[in-house]
Amino acid sequence: MSGWPDHAAGVLRLPSGRRVRGRGLRRDLPDGAAPEFGVYLLARQPQPVAWASRWVRWPDFRLPRDPAALRRALIEVLDQAAGRRVEIACDGGRGRTGTALACLAVLDGVAPGDAVAYVRENYDPRAVETPWQRRFVERFA
Repeated sequence: MSGWPDHAAGVLRLPSGRRVRGRGLRRDLPDGAAPEFGVYLLARQPQPVAWASRWVRWPDFRLPRDPAALRRALIEVLDQAAGRRVEIACDGGRGRTGTALACLAVLDGVAPGDAVAYVRENYDPRAVETPWQRRFVERFA
């Protein structure tokens, strides 16, 4: 299998070249191939999907309930994204998803202080919605 094409909606290209799609679950699934692995950042357990997935309990506008579970999920995302279509999603696709993508960028080599700007430039200008989400990324390393 192969990862997402660079031009696919919501795709963030990490410094390593791995590509991960961020999206909001309130929107329809984008056209094209389905994910092969997903991490869903929600306060309640998500609806079942047809691909392998992980759920990280994370209330809207807050921080993950279990930061260690997020780290484990993101390490799995990095591994899976080496050759598979991987997505990270929350309800809106900006706050929790942007925060997780910024933490993923840190794991992939972006300096913690630069990760939010990296995600805003390469994924969504409004990603990472709250000051505490920004601090979480800066302290993620």
